[in-house]
Amino acid sequence: MAVLPYVLVGLVAGLLSGIFGIGGGSILIPALVIIFGMSQHMAQGTTLAIMLPPVFVFAVLKYYQQGHVNMPVALWMALGLTVGAFLGAQIVQYVPDLQLKRAFGIFLMLIGLKMFF
Repeated sequence: MAVLPYVLVGLVAGLLSGIFGIGGGSILIPALVIIFGMSQHMAQGTTLAIMLPPVFVFAVLKYYQQGHVNMPVALWMALGLTVGAFLGAQIVQYVPDLQLKRAFGIFLMLIGLKMFF
């Protein structure tokens, strides 16, 4: 396995995550599917595993140190996110890969249009 391409994509995703607060869904998943040929399911699961240590340890700490983290909101939303992520991970196992890939693309386009306008 060639490691350098994975490290470079991770670096780009990390930079964009630190700058814009994005990275997982908008950078890593498409990169894993398009560049590395992973299935949509594999890309989503791999992205969750990728983001866990660096996001929660380094990026959040930096934002917190600068006073840019609303802890009560973060904690309550994390509770909802935990339950939602568990339920979503259960449900998505029954969605065919092509349908999931298309739904993900539509989701990104709608968010992009909303942010643009």
